[in-house]
Amino acid sequence: MGVAQQIFYTEDDYYNIPEDVRAELIDGQIYYQAAPSRTHQELLNFLNTEINIYIRSKNGFCKVYPAPFAVKLSADRETIVEPDISVICDRKKLTDRGCTGAPDWIVEIISPGNPEHDYIRKLNLYKDAGVREYWIVDPRSEKVLVYHLEQDRFQFGQYTFQDKVKAGIYEDLWIDFKEFEE
Repeated sequence: MGVAQQIFYTEDDYYNIPEDVRAELIDGQIYYQAAPSRTHQELLNFLNTEINIYIRSKNGFCKVYPAPFAVKLSADRETIVEPDISVICDRKKLTDRGCTGAPDWIVEIISPGNPEHDYIRKLNLYKDAGVREYWIVDPRSEKVLVYHLEQDRFQFGQYTFQDKVKAGIYEDLWIDFKEFEE
């Protein structure tokens, strides 16, 4: 019995996926994503709004992009992800296609179909790529996991939807999850 040969996909393959198909390219493999739920979209809208209001109120330089938004984590890997929210403070990383390089802050909202994708695979990808902060928001358990991934202060915190959660890349941004309404 022969061994099936694994297909290695490239950035060109990723950009040839139809626009209505949600997928990511991670180390040469395509990972298809299910359409997000209404709760997922409500959370995405809530967080995107809160972050944008904060940045605008501070005349901030960072840019916030909700999914779908392509992030090529590094120039030398065949990896393009579509985080639910990407906060990029180095505008030189922005291209017509999205972002090349690690965003400063990434938020992923867990979908029921493949939670280990965000909990394990992406956590390691983002840490290796140099993402400073990574939030995993899980609507089913109403938990928020916060990872500060900077080398000199790798920290982890766990919160609930009853908490105010501080964004580590800013001195005074707190997101009150009690204000989230479906």
